[in-house]
Amino acid sequence: MNVNQFPDRIIEIDQEQYLYFGGTAYLGLPTNKAFQELVIKNIQTWGTTYGSSRSANIKLTAFENGETFLSKYTKAESTVTVSSGMLAGKLVIEQLKKQTDLFFHFPDNHPAIQVDNSLPVFINDKINPRLLDSKIEKITILTDAVTGFQTQAIDLSILKEIPNHKEITLVIDESHSLGILGNNGCGIYSEINLPIKRKIMVSSLGKAFGLTGGVIASDASFINQMHHLSTFVSAAGMNPAFVQTLADATDIYKTQHQKLLENLNYIDTILTKNDAVKFNKTYPLIYLKDGNLIEILKANKIIIASFKYQEHAENLNRIVITANHIKEDLDKLISVLNDHS
Repeated sequence: MNVNQFPDRIIEIDQEQYLYFGGTAYLGLPTNKAFQELVIKNIQTWGTTYGSSRSANIKLTAFENGETFLSKYTKAESTVTVSSGMLAGKLVIEQLKKQTDLFFHFPDNHPAIQVDNSLPVFINDKINPRLLDSKIEKITILTDAVTGFQTQAIDLSILKEIPNHKEITLVIDESHSLGILGNNGCGIYSEINLPIKRKIMVSSLGKAFGLTGGVIASDASFINQMHHLSTFVSAAGMNPAFVQTLADATDIYKTQHQKLLENLNYIDTILTKNDAVKFNKTYPLIYLKDGNLIEILKANKIIIASFKYQEHAENLNRIVITANHIKEDLDKLISVLNDHS
């Protein structure tokens, strides 16, 4: 389906209007007028793009301002922005390959943090015995904060079972939790308190945060390693107008996050709970187990997200709630779900 404008809560297809519950603009920022005005103001100051290395002799204060905000927001010791969430993941993996004896992964990780020859954390729903053996080694564990088909943060308590002669680095992709979960949407990075050497967060900023770019958060020593990585040095940074907007939009992020939570709480009061839908009032996705509901919703002028996220995977049929949906939108959506599930 081709559309000619940004698909917010209303989408026009073949000159007909539908309610739209798809995409990843969880905080509704791409069409938020106050947010747009900040972006426009910063483009007027910083230009449309800046194609220079972050290591060049000219340093733009926009990067310091935005990264200071992100560090404070995520409660990380240090952060660095890059041009995309995918690049954030690839840079971290590139560096960790030099420091890791063996990688392990939780199920259904995003390709940004996948590594060839990585071993599964679980085998037949039990912890991989390779994580429990007597070998002294440095391991890196890779996971998404919220994996596909899930509506809550991943349970990492299994890591407590790993013996302490394994030196653990944890990499967590928060692309679909940053701006959503945690206090004011700070994500789950700050809540991770496990017997590990290092935790590293990577995330897209193009989802909830509404800006093309990515972020890496960790201790200052690791972020310093990122700054000296040849791939980072030779790449242009995130658009400085967008990085400055991060710092300027603090209050907007907080307000939109509150609106999102109010929408989710409202849904929780009117949705009939059953096995056909998967919903958690802290997370803005509703997964449909019955694919037939897609056509029923469409007949009721409602479009949702339905696509194959990775090759050979089953279709993701998910309803995405944003801060921009209004009560009438939610009433219509939930009425159809309650009637047909």
